Amino acid sequence: MVDEEDLEDLRDRKRAAELGGGEERIEKQHEKGKMTARERVDYFLDDGSFREVDTLREHRSTNFDMADEKYPGDGVVVGFGTVEGRQVAVFAHDFTVFGGSLGEVFAQKVCKVMDTAMDTGVPVIGLNDSAGARIQEGIDSLAGYADIFHRNQQASGVIPQISAIMGPCAGGAVYSPAITDFVLMVEDTSHMFITGPDVIETVTGEEVTFDELGGAGVHSSESGVAHFTRADEEAALDDLRYLLSYLPQNNMEDPPRVGPWDDPDRADEALNDVVPSAPQKPYDMHDVIDRVVDEDSFFEVADRYARNVLTGFARLDGRSVGIVANQPRVNAGTLDIDASLKGARFVRFCDAFNIPICTFVDVPGFMPGKDQEHGGIIKHGAKLLYAFSEATVPLLTVITRKAYGGAYDVMASKHIGADVNYAWPTAEIAVMGPQGAVNVLYRKELAEAEDAEARRQELIDDYRETFANPYKAAERGFVDDVIEPPETRPRLIQDLEMLSRKRVDTPDRKHGNIPL
Repeated sequence: MVDEEDLEDLRDRKRAAELGGGEERIEKQHEKGKMTARERVDYFLDDGSFREVDTLREHRSTNFDMADEKYPGDGVVVGFGTVEGRQVAVFAHDFTVFGGSLGEVFAQKVCKVMDTAMDTGVPVIGLNDSAGARIQEGIDSLAGYADIFHRNQQASGVIPQISAIMGPCAGGAVYSPAITDFVLMVEDTSHMFITGPDVIETVTGEEVTFDELGGAGVHSSESGVAHFTRADEEAALDDLRYLLSYLPQNNMEDPPRVGPWDDPDRADEALNDVVPSAPQKPYDMHDVIDRVVDEDSFFEVADRYARNVLTGFARLDGRSVGIVANQPRVNAGTLDIDASLKGARFVRFCDAFNIPICTFVDVPGFMPGKDQEHGGIIKHGAKLLYAFSEATVPLLTVITRKAYGGAYDVMASKHIGADVNYAWPTAEIAVMGPQGAVNVLYRKELAEAEDAEARRQELIDDYRETFANPYKAAERGFVDDVIEPPETRPRLIQDLEMLSRKRVDTPDRKHGNIPL
């Protein structure tokens, strides 16, 4: 029989764990506009679903008088719960305990929950708010990080891994989120960088603020490290919950299908007017996507980075799909280094987790220029080609307008494995655009023509009619059909149903060698 004294001792220990570093440090956390680790977990998970593990673990270090400063939980809250009834594993750094710094026991707790997530096939969610490695524990801290990194790698492509950066994330600590599938950041309060502003000023003399160096704005628009940014923690955690609704629990399951709310046979006549008659005039590819997918279902990923390519999740008759699309409004939808990286990583995620991919194509080619060539557009563009080519999930492609040169091949063409390829009547599929082709093919004739511009326009019109249209590709079977734009949604839904049982045998190999 457990006596009352024993029960009260247990309750005292649990209460101490819930307080983390104490009321004063909790108040300081709130003053910064930040929730505590437990508040974040409670907000994120379904009410009453959290089951904590290792609540009472404490560090074992005696370095620097640490034996006199111990806290139950040792600076990280770990456990399991549900999001919309689906199991997830979660760990949350507690900044009120040693600044959320990672030590030996801290790392062991995170590794334990990651191991269990792998064994049971559920997503891992990391809520990061940490000063980095716990200096007082020396090499044990570095070993702890490496143990986590190794598990990140082992879990990659097996279970979804998502990192929410809710405060500082510096030094070696950044590599765990970087390996995970998606990174969310909170504006003003979260930062990620390898080397802090003080060290940079000392070494290079450059003065830079935390936000300029590694804030949410920088990582969402310039580095591409962050896929989502939100103004506050609640909005970020809401997005995290919504993101999970598109994803399967693991790589052995299909993504969840929700009850459809939009007519699968809906044919939006407005699609006839989206693509301008003038071939150089831009339009917003969002207008195409929003009219094809289930109403209000497009959830864009990395919307501030490499905006010449759109990526995100949507639904077609309730099925989860990945969307990749050129964006004619930004750099005419050309593929450059950043767009290729963004697209390739997203395609590989979808392929790893059985999410069909719908690709909307309007691409004039790869971005020209010395900076792009010297920056490695050849190898980076090849990553997108490789990603589409190795994908075994259903691939559905719609060419809305331009599809020129090698970029036509790269953007989920029939030749690299796409299952269904459609073109709208406005599509132009050719080695290069009419103007460039005419300048190459008829250079001598134009140089000798009395009215070169009139002749050039005549040749351009003839080239467009003869080559730069979808019918040559349709004759060859390179597109399966030329369709009226309003047909796109019903066709894709029917094709998804047909391809839902797709199975592909791949060569027996350890792994391919993507051009990293």
